Amino acid sequence: MVDRLVNSELNTRRIASVENCFGSSGVPLAIPGRVLVGEGVLTKMCRKRPKSRQFFLFNDILVYGNIVIGKKKYNKQHIMPLEEVSLDSIPDNQQYRNGWYIRTTTKSFVVYAATSTEKQEWMAHINKCVEDLLRKSGKKPPGNHAAVWVPDAEASVCMHCKKTQFTFVQRRHHCRNCGAVVCAACSTKKFLLPQQTGKALRVCDACYERLRHAPDPDGTVEQRASKLNISGAGDSSNDDDTDEDLPGSAETHDEPRFYGDNSMSTADEQTANSSAIAATTTTTTPATATASAAAPASVNC
Repeated sequence: MVDRLVNSELNTRRIASVENCFGSSGVPLAIPGRVLVGEGVLTKMCRKRPKSRQFFLFNDILVYGNIVIGKKKYNKQHIMPLEEVSLDSIPDNQQYRNGWYIRTTTKSFVVYAATSTEKQEWMAHINKCVEDLLRKSGKKPPGNHAAVWVPDAEASVCMHCKKTQFTFVQRRHHCRNCGAVVCAACSTKKFLLPQQTGKALRVCDACYERLRHAPDPDGTVEQRASKLNISGAGDSSNDDDTDEDLPGSAETHDEPRFYGDNSMSTADEQTANSSAIAATTTTTTPATATASAAAPASVNC
C-alpha cells in the first residue's frame, strides 16, 4: 500500500499540506520516494508536564511539532530518521496508560496514545516502516540510544546524593548519559557523547567516571574527557521543548489516520485527504494524557 502511494497525487497533496502547516518554521519534506504513512496527536512527556504534540509518520522519517492551531498550524519541527528509531512498550500503571518509548541515538522520550488501540496502531506502523527501511538499505539498527530523561516531577531530591532538595535556588540538572535528575554538586563535569552531538555535554559524576574508565579501542577517551568544563557545566535545560504551549493551542485529540493501511480503500483515502486539505475538524476526544510514565518513564524533551 505504501509503495502504491509513492507517486500518487494524494500523497503529494498530503505532504504539501504538512509543509504548509509548519510554514517557515519547518523544512521542505517532499522528496522523491517519500510517503506520508500516518498522522495524529500523541501526548509527549516533557520535563515539566505531558504536552500534546502533532506527529507525522513518513516511510523514512518521524516528524513532530508543537500544536499552535489544531490541524492548521504547527511549529518547533523535529525530524527523526527512522533508521535510528527503536520502540519499547511501557506497561500501564494507575497513573498513566498506553505509553511507549521512542528512542534514537540523539534523542529519546516517552509518548502516550489516547487508547490502547491507537497505541497498537502507532507502534505497528512505525515498526513496519523501520523494518522496511532497514531491509531496503541493508543497514543495521544502532546499538546505542540517547537516555530518556526522568521528568522533573519524579525527583524532589537529587537521585545520586539523595540529600539535596530541589528548590527555586537548587535547580535540577539532567545527566545526558543516563537521564537522571541530579544536583549541581553531583554533575560538575562534561563529557563528549559523539552519538548525541559534537560538543561535550553535562553528565553526572558517576557517569563521568564510568565513561572515563570505559574500554577505549579508538584511543579517544582522554580527548573526549578533555572537553569538560568543571567550573561551568552549563544549563540543564533542553532546547527542544522548553517553551510553554501558546495560548489558544487547545489540547484536543484527533483519531490518527494511517494512509498506508490496507484496510483503507481508495475512496476512503480520497475522503480522508479532502478533509485534511480542507483542515476540517474530525471526531475529537479530550486529549487527557492517559499516559504511562512507569518508573523511570522519563523524558528528553
